[in-house]
Amino acid sequence: MTDDKKETRTSRDRVRPVAGAVSGVVAGFAALAVAELVSAAVRPQAGPVIAVGGAAIDHTPTAVKDWAIRNFGTNDKLVLQLGILSVLALFALALGIVALRFRRSGAAGVLLFGVVGAAAALSRPDSGGWADALPSLVGAFVGAVVLYLLVGLTVPRGGVRAGAPAGTGDTDGPGGADGPGGADGPGGADGPGWDRRRFVIAASAAAAASAGAGALGRGLNGASGRDAVASRNRLVLPKPASPAPAVPRGAGLRLPGISPFLTPNDSFYRVDTALVVPKVNATTWELRIHGTGVSRPRTLTFDDLLRRELIERDITLTCVSNEVGGSYAGNARWIGVRLADLLAECGVVPPSKGGPADQLVARSVDGMTLGTPVEDVMDGRDALLAIGMNGEPLPFTHGFPVRMVVPGLYGFVSACKWIEDIELTTFDSYDPYWVKRGWARRAPVKTQSRIDTPKPFARPKAGTVMVAGVAWAQHRGIDKVEVRVDDGPWQEARLAAEDSRDTWRQWSFPWEAGKGGHTLTVRATDRTGRVQTEKRTRTVPDGASGWHSVVVTVD
Repeated sequence: MTDDKKETRTSRDRVRPVAGAVSGVVAGFAALAVAELVSAAVRPQAGPVIAVGGAAIDHTPTAVKDWAIRNFGTNDKLVLQLGILSVLALFALALGIVALRFRRSGAAGVLLFGVVGAAAALSRPDSGGWADALPSLVGAFVGAVVLYLLVGLTVPRGGVRAGAPAGTGDTDGPGGADGPGGADGPGGADGPGWDRRRFVIAASAAAAASAGAGALGRGLNGASGRDAVASRNRLVLPKPASPAPAVPRGAGLRLPGISPFLTPNDSFYRVDTALVVPKVNATTWELRIHGTGVSRPRTLTFDDLLRRELIERDITLTCVSNEVGGSYAGNARWIGVRLADLLAECGVVPPSKGGPADQLVARSVDGMTLGTPVEDVMDGRDALLAIGMNGEPLPFTHGFPVRMVVPGLYGFVSACKWIEDIELTTFDSYDPYWVKRGWARRAPVKTQSRIDTPKPFARPKAGTVMVAGVAWAQHRGIDKVEVRVDDGPWQEARLAAEDSRDTWRQWSFPWEAGKGGHTLTVRATDRTGRVQTEKRTRTVPDGASGWHSVVVTVD
């Protein structure tokens, strides 16, 4: 073999693993793109990335979920999806390289991932049955075919060494560089090696076709939500029969850095497990009320709700994942139907009056289940089936067309978004989603307070520094807020006017700040006389506790 031939062959040997890796990535892309297209005929949530992501959320330890929420906030779902795609890309790359030597095994590996995606889709609580497995299976089949064909194009022309595994591309032997069809034979000037130009054309065509399939699937999936968007755009909220009282003068302090009294919709926290925000058409939406103690089961439409007496209330919601001093609390003006009235019309009696059901299980269109004490819903508080938020129809991210709002309870036991089913049962008979994962069955909101300004590690100037923030104890109300500087005595802060006991309350404290480092700490007392505890606890199982502190340096 001449030096030129050896150099040419060495070059091919170096390029071929790259071609294998490219084959794997293109095959993986094809699988996901075709799955996206097929999911348009089934439902978007059946796509493999969404299904696997949902299954990952379901089986992730609570501590890891809390860490993700704490570090990524509302971007936690995006991070999860990017992580899934990164892992898939690495496996696809590895399968492509393996397929160079074991062509059928590589293709089988792609099929295996399809089976994993199908199993994940079928395991989802909102699974529609075997049809949900189709996107993953069809996508994997197409990906396996693409990988098999592309790797086949890297097999050297002229055959392989006798006894070498089929598809290895080994060129040392008959049909190889030194055999018939070599550099001086029919293989042409480039010898019997594989045709790189043909491979590039085929890989590019496969990638382009996959991109087209994926774009078409995404477009069709987007179109499936257009009716829902149109139903929201057409909705004009009726005037409530019982409007919310005007926010009292002085309830909203005009201080730089403090949270606004009413949280804008686009700033309101969002914590849920939905990787794809459900887009539900209000014109076809229905709510079923049934179960233990329901003597008159009902199915209501959205128009049925609109024809009922609507009430409007300011209510603060808090997520159980909110750390001490965290941002997962927000105050909004909600409009909706009294849930207690609906339940009473269905024959539901609270446990305190002899009713057999003590738990209300709310089910979302995405399969989420939340359990709420029936007694709390029917004790006279403004528990709502809400249809509006801050003067407009619910945003899709916050539960359009209908969600539950129950003042005084953490969201994981009360605030079901995209609700479609209410079943009356008992706590002994059924554990909802979060209870199965170690969270409490009952979870009233704990008395909490937060310093909004100054921010941690701020460097204010010496002199009067306004310390301000919010405190909440929904359904009990805030009676007092105190601030402590370093290890000094507790000093009472000025409370803003109270809107209602179901909303948070702003507070302020003018601090005569001296130069140097200082620690500011806040605590609240609710209307029952309960003082916010100093004891620090985690969010699991029923909400974090402890005092919020910030460290500042006064210049």
